[in-house]
Amino acid sequence: MVEGVRVVSVGHWRDLRRDGSRQVLDLGEVAVLPGLVNAHCHLDYTNMAGELPPPRLFTDWLKLITTTKAGWTQADYAKSWLAGAQMLVRTGTTTVADIEAVPEVLPDVLKATPLRVLSFLEMIGITGRRSPETILNEAASRVELLRAARFPAGLSPHAPYTTLPELLRRSAQMARRRRWRVVTHVAESALEFEMFAHGRGEMFSWLKRSGRDMSDCGMRSPVQHLEHCGLLRRNLLAIHANYLGEEDVVLLAKRRVSVAHCPRSHLYFRHGPFPLQRLLEAGVNVCLGTDSLATVLKPRGQSVELSLFEEMRLMGERQPWLRPAQILEMATLNGARALGLGGRAGELSPRSFADLLAIPFEGRRGDLMEAAVHHRGPVSANLIRGRWAVPPGGTKER
Repeated sequence: MVEGVRVVSVGHWRDLRRDGSRQVLDLGEVAVLPGLVNAHCHLDYTNMAGELPPPRLFTDWLKLITTTKAGWTQADYAKSWLAGAQMLVRTGTTTVADIEAVPEVLPDVLKATPLRVLSFLEMIGITGRRSPETILNEAASRVELLRAARFPAGLSPHAPYTTLPELLRRSAQMARRRRWRVVTHVAESALEFEMFAHGRGEMFSWLKRSGRDMSDCGMRSPVQHLEHCGLLRRNLLAIHANYLGEEDVVLLAKRRVSVAHCPRSHLYFRHGPFPLQRLLEAGVNVCLGTDSLATVLKPRGQSVELSLFEEMRLMGERQPWLRPAQILEMATLNGARALGLGGRAGELSPRSFADLLAIPFEGRRGDLMEAAVHHRGPVSANLIRGRWAVPPGGTKER
């Protein structure tokens, strides 16, 4: 039962039907699920799908996307952002945490989508030509403007290798003072781990040639580097975390940091096995994201789209020991908790957001979770903030 933008009650039809004054919609033979929570995305890279072939080295991809971005205009980014938002809506996402590399497009594109978007403004500062204070203050000013316009926003120091320690420290301090959330890519590649833990390797050499001060390398893992800079706190969402030492897993759990895993991006880069079992056993909150279509394999002659259902299905294939219910929780409840939206997003309960989706389903209730994880294509309906973003077809009023 929905009133305005909230769910007010959940129960059996025989109990809720007693209020005859309410409009009743029969969605037909479907399963109704909480709206999906996409914990990591780069909407503005959507139209790069298929443009960047899988690289031999992670640094090759960094160079390639930097070159590709240099050829794009602000209008290109806006068009790409909106295309990605439309994909997410039709595939059941209702809330997305998006990394914004071109914040200038946000005022217009945010008004043009029904999605609940949490915008995290990307900060990069490799050489120190712009001071960490300047980079942070510029991003913080944009965050304040977005929040004043009632658009949730936070900070995203891009990664330990692209941000100097001072920027990480200042970001951590500001986020705690202002009660903002922070997201950052960390331990994404073996090259990054080698750079920080051992002070060597392809990434170390490339960034040193680029003028980065490498004095923060050769002492600790990327995750421990974030701890050293004060960033490992409950308000942090760590993206990827593919390469972890035993101490890293314990540290993430101790600091109550959530981790966002992106299965298709992981496959694209041919990373080593994701340490999911170790993270779950330590009690780390693991959620799912789509990343961008710039890091999704695109078969020749076929299209790809941003879809958490695609991520869930691949997660089940790569981690067959997981129960379907666990995978669905990673795309709903766990993502909401990671973004500070526990009890509101990713679930259908009294006072939660009126966000839900429907998928065709005529099977037994016991098969529902399996069917949800293996759903393909668009959803039958998508309700966001109590309004139909994807109107249900064949709906009957009773």
